[in-house]
Amino acid sequence: MMLIYVPKLTNRIGYTLNLIFQSILHIPFEITLDQDYYTSFEGCKLCYSKQKIGDGLYIKHTNLLFQTTIEDQEIQISTYNDMPIFYTTYSKEQTLPFDIFAASFYLVSRYEEYLPHRKDIHQRFDYNNSIAYQHNFLHIPLVNKWAEILKNKIQERYPDFTISIRRFHFVNTIDVDAAYSFKGKGVFRSIGAFIRDIIKRDYESIKMRILVTLKLRKDPFDTFEYILSTSQKHHAELLFFILFADYDNYDKNISHNNLHFQQLIKHLGDYCKVGIHPSYASLNNVDKLTIEIKRLSQVMHKPIVRSRFHFLRFQLPTSYKNLIQNGIEADFSMGYSNEYGFRASICTPFNFYDLETDAETTLVVHPFAIMDTALKKYMNHTPEEASNTIKNIIDEIKSVEGTFYSIWHNNNLCNSMGWENWTKVYEQMLEYANSLKNK
Repeated sequence: MMLIYVPKLTNRIGYTLNLIFQSILHIPFEITLDQDYYTSFEGCKLCYSKQKIGDGLYIKHTNLLFQTTIEDQEIQISTYNDMPIFYTTYSKEQTLPFDIFAASFYLVSRYEEYLPHRKDIHQRFDYNNSIAYQHNFLHIPLVNKWAEILKNKIQERYPDFTISIRRFHFVNTIDVDAAYSFKGKGVFRSIGAFIRDIIKRDYESIKMRILVTLKLRKDPFDTFEYILSTSQKHHAELLFFILFADYDNYDKNISHNNLHFQQLIKHLGDYCKVGIHPSYASLNNVDKLTIEIKRLSQVMHKPIVRSRFHFLRFQLPTSYKNLIQNGIEADFSMGYSNEYGFRASICTPFNFYDLETDAETTLVVHPFAIMDTALKKYMNHTPEEASNTIKNIIDEIKSVEGTFYSIWHNNNLCNSMGWENWTKVYEQMLEYANSLKNK
């Protein structure tokens, strides 16, 4: 066990120490406010205060974790061990030249998303506003990297102190925005789409629509058996997120009343975990969110406890509070729709900290690193470039034994309609991630 001295215990300090030592490093610890107990303790110990006491490790604290309000922060980036750092401190006795706990809290709590910022056209926090993007560390799980530096300092100072071995983990997640391209759309939607195809002279779509309708060809978006079998082959944990909303401009899945769609969802639930994909229209509309979760729960005959927002359209802290209010225990939305990397600069699941109430919540946030549409649509990657990007991200996560979360869409694994050769990218990702799990 590690003993940590703090002059005052706040919600922010308790949360951050638990994040770094328990969640990331798997180091059991005890917090004390007793200086005498700390100085007489002969084992592994760390002092987090303005002045060093005792002969253990020392992190000089700044003010952030002792505050209870949301205030503008002066962030000045410097480097240490070739890593960006901020909240720098100055003391001859300090173990690190920056307040690792304050900096980690700032990034993981998404502090900057509570401050005034420009939103994108979908009312989301724009990655261009992030400190990580502006200072070129969006593609690095920086909090985990900092934790590794601290771990090394602990091992240097206390070579006999045992630290548990952590293992890289991989979770393959699939968003179902459109279960089918042609099937199950209803008479009016199908006729309207057929007329649009004629106007556009999209003969390939007309041909495919007729073949699927006559059951002579499988619907191109029906890639579910392929997803199940490839995930099983590569021993990948698999989650599906189902858009189960009323039809709207950005919510165009099959009707939630469609029995075939409901049977598909039940079938998926027999082999893996299924969560809700809250609709575009549910942003800040808790009633819509409640209805969509209840619908899916009734089909699954079990509580729905996992979510990922459609379009990754959420706002902190309101959207996460709405999830908690509806019994959601884990959310997988923490990332950007148009850029890969680490929105919260971490590749370890963490509990959401609500800065408005200055308290940790029960909602566990699972940050993802890559999404298929970001790589292809927004970053214009070729399949080969995408494979290289994914491999580099996986290597970054493996270097800190973190968790790699990926997002794919069933309709983008059709190997047609502009997504030719992307199944190869998907399979290479599964194979490579699986090869690293026990190394």
